[in-house]
Amino acid sequence: SRTPYLIQCGNITGAPAGLAWPCQKPYDSPDTAREFQDASGLEKTMAVLYCINVVIRFWYVLFVIVNIPVYAQISGSSNALQNYRNGRTEEAVGNTASANQYYNEAIRLCQDEINRNAATSDSYTVLTWSLQRQKKYREVIRWAEQGLNLFSYEYRLFEIMGEAYFYLDDYGRSLQYMQYYVSRMPEGDNVPNAYFFMGDIFRLQRQYLKADIAYLTALQLRPGVTLWWYRLAVAREANAAYSDALAAYEQVLRIDPGYSGARDGANRCRSRS
Repeated sequence: SRTPYLIQCGNITGAPAGLAWPCQKPYDSPDTAREFQDASGLEKTMAVLYCINVVIRFWYVLFVIVNIPVYAQISGSSNALQNYRNGRTEEAVGNTASANQYYNEAIRLCQDEINRNAATSDSYTVLTWSLQRQKKYREVIRWAEQGLNLFSYEYRLFEIMGEAYFYLDDYGRSLQYMQYYVSRMPEGDNVPNAYFFMGDIFRLQRQYLKADIAYLTALQLRPGVTLWWYRLAVAREANAAYSDALAAYEQVLRIDPGYSGARDGANRCRSRS
């Protein structure tokens, strides 16, 4: 009789019931034993990989469940922003009623997030932008202040408050908020707008050189805005800088040959320069 060769095996903790090995198993040759040992090692490796896969799936499902409220917040803010953008598109082509429907929906979504204590800084930003398009300036200020109490780093709220104060004829506060915004977010998306409003404030205060600088800064960042070239021309003409004013009026006419007032302004400056 041949002496059996014994191989020590063991169970893998956490593996399914079918993936278990006896403690000892007899074989009639070393080669057979080695073959079993190799096969057994492969099975053990597969079992370990199976267990790792189960654990990874468990933690992934748990992560998704825990973060569902976060995904809901992102989705809500994104939907509100999309409605705001749709409103701007409709407003640009003169569809005021349709634009207001989009703005109202954006406002509803943002206020719903706020009421559910699920608001992000985007919720307050899109809310105030939408209210601004509806010329509800005091509401803009109220909601922006509330947002800044929660998200003091949301500098876009400073800019929109600056716009609201401008339209309420409070130029001192408007200028203060605009300057604070551009100092904190020099590369922000609304920085060109902020410089344009600063230019308007200086022009209305008859500080024409400061207005010139502010308008030019806005135009360096966004050179294709016809209104901004026109306001620059007006400020220069008011400051008796007729040659520079003429250059600005001519730029207006290059962008839009039919722009109201630009041709008359160019003719006045041409006769005086």
